Amino acid sequence: MTPDDIGALFTRSSGEYAFARWGRPIVPVVFGVDEATLAIIKGAVEAVVALAGHSMAETDPELGANLMVFFCRDWAELLEVPNLDRLVDGLAPLVARLEADGANQYRIFRFDSTGAIRACFSFLRMDAALSETPADILALSLAAQAIVLWSDRAFAERSPMARIGETVVLHPDIGAVIRAAYDPMMPAVASDPSHALRLLARMAVAS
Repeated sequence: MTPDDIGALFTRSSGEYAFARWGRPIVPVVFGVDEATLAIIKGAVEAVVALAGHSMAETDPELGANLMVFFCRDWAELLEVPNLDRLVDGLAPLVARLEADGANQYRIFRFDSTGAIRACFSFLRMDAALSETPADILALSLAAQAIVLWSDRAFAERSPMARIGETVVLHPDIGAVIRAAYDPMMPAVASDPSHALRLLARMAVAS
């Protein structure tokens, strides 16, 4: 990868460079799936957290769970989730916008006083495309997109996944960026594009 490749992963459509990683252990909770799918999603989160060298916990002292994943068939179902409007400001307008855009995924991040990630709300509407995606692939993609604050267009034209033979895995380049992002020598938050150069340097050291 080049510095421009890495920079594009964290440069928002507004032109702003914005990177953040989790500043606390991750505690996932999943709504709207059966027990088998729940196990697959939690396993994927554990795998990506291990890849990053980060940690998980049984509970978050502030929120109880801080990585909340909601599966639905229709965006309007979110309006019926008890107390979700207390966690997500402007839930009704958001649902209306997602319906109008025909979106099937959306993520909201919350940050602590330092700018590090303290919570992530991930929403997935199981349309035809997502319904045809195997649960393990969907879960790994979901986990990878929640482990750091990516650009809003990072995966608009490329997937965080890659096919190796008959197996679909996390793309090696994306995995390398995640590992570098959680290197203890790297900052938890960055807004200067030179951060991409530092990521590339850490990736080179790791390889």
